[in-house]
Amino acid sequence: MPSEDLPDATDRLDDDHYPAYTMGRAAELIGATPGFLRALGEARLISPKRSEGGHRRYSRHQLRLAARARELVDQGTPIEAACRIIGLEDQLEEAMRDNDELRRPAKGPESGGE
Repeated sequence: MPSEDLPDATDRLDDDHYPAYTMGRAAELIGATPGFLRALGEARLISPKRSEGGHRRYSRHQLRLAARARELVDQGTPIEAACRIIGLEDQLEEAMRDNDELRRPAKGPESGGE
């Protein structure tokens, strides 16, 4: 493997949104069935990427959302409601991260002068 390929591979390992997991492996990791993952896709909670062969591929971020959905469904929440709750939780978390980043003092020569 050429050394110039290594940074890309390392970047993908760190990328929370890289679609690294097949449907079977994703279902196994969250303790669900492939049908459950398809239902989450139909409810638009997650949108798996497709491999060149047309197979669904899931990211770690999508698996966290799917695992949360499974928790809610296991507690008796209808899948549509679980997907809506998780979508809102995900939006809130992202907004809070953005807010925290905006509140951090700027770094650079302009921020700490003489």
